[in-house]
Amino acid sequence: MGTETAREGPKTAVAPSEADLPAVRAPVDLAWTIVQMRAGERITVNEALIAAYQAASSPHSIRALKSDVEAFDAWCRRSNRIALPATAETVADYLDARAGKGSRPASLSRYKASIAKIHQLLDLKDPTPAPLVKLRLQAVRREKGAAQKQARPLRFKGPVRDVERDKARGLNIRALLESCGDDLPGLRDRALLSTAYDTGLRASELVAVAVEHIEEAIDPEARLLQILRSKGDQDGEGATAFLSPRTVAAIAAWTEAAGITAGPLFRRVQVRRYKARAAVRGRPIDSISGRETWDLRKTLSKPALPARVEYDLGTVALHPASIGPIYRSMIQRAFDRGALPDLTADDLARLLKGISAHSTRIGLNQDLFASGEDLAGIMDALRWKSPRMPLAYNRNLTAEAGAVGRLMAKFR
Repeated sequence: MGTETAREGPKTAVAPSEADLPAVRAPVDLAWTIVQMRAGERITVNEALIAAYQAASSPHSIRALKSDVEAFDAWCRRSNRIALPATAETVADYLDARAGKGSRPASLSRYKASIAKIHQLLDLKDPTPAPLVKLRLQAVRREKGAAQKQARPLRFKGPVRDVERDKARGLNIRALLESCGDDLPGLRDRALLSTAYDTGLRASELVAVAVEHIEEAIDPEARLLQILRSKGDQDGEGATAFLSPRTVAAIAAWTEAAGITAGPLFRRVQVRRYKARAAVRGRPIDSISGRETWDLRKTLSKPALPARVEYDLGTVALHPASIGPIYRSMIQRAFDRGALPDLTADDLARLLKGISAHSTRIGLNQDLFASGEDLAGIMDALRWKSPRMPLAYNRNLTAEAGAVGRLMAKFR
């Protein structure tokens, strides 16, 4: 059954902030998004095809496609262009406009792919292979370069050469773990960060971890984590990651304190703080109109209350967008407690700007490289399908450990 859409007026929506994002989002209705797009002719939406595409794609991919085509449609409306079907000139001008606002080549390639995908799903001619679009993208790459900005790594001992013998310094995971409190948020954060570093999981994979996914290992103090699905495994073949005794102890402390025996492992913890209150002497009962018949109490008073903290534990998993802010809060707390003594306030501000949920994955990748693991071992541990990204993340370490770096070390 198909649905037809013609050119319609603009729609306005207010996007929620990251703090307002729900832990679990409602399924995206891609067909409705298409119906709202500015069309130059009647477009038939094959709802069965759209449904099949959504069933075959990850929720993240669907949300990304929806976001990209809505942004393209909004630009077309402002520019008095037609979004469906788009011309090569319209696509090229749109990508130029996004580049002018700071979008990098990698992002532009994603926007182009989303425009191509929506045309393919509607059985419309794809405008993106046109020479004009390719040449405009090539011009942007030539001007800005194709290198992607990396998240700042979170390494276990920080920026050290020898991961076994060197003392921790700078921004390091060891200090962050030691700085976590023994209250419910601190126990959660310690287990979260330790698990993220051991496994190198992406944010969406980390929040999907459930108690049932943890299994026994040969080492009685360690555990194995079953990863049911990941970015590189959309078909759900599954993978296994190692959880160190350090992480197992952190998870045990968190689940025991939180009373978690099943379901999502990492959940929201809402903190409510109450100030102390002194006793308040009340008014005589007979001075209050209509209360003269109260004989059991002489006054209405408020008893003294001590300061207290209460916690509300969520029942669903954290949202992936919350992981980066949690890491940044942990770093700020560690700095405030003096656990990062060789960092200044300026250092901290600079470092925090680069921290994201991906920082632990990059940090583990670099620590594996620094410890002498070969590329095949790193790819297997972090479930990489291609050597491109692990090599890119290790580019700086490779330069320092390479021929010139070894030569210069001899001149000291």
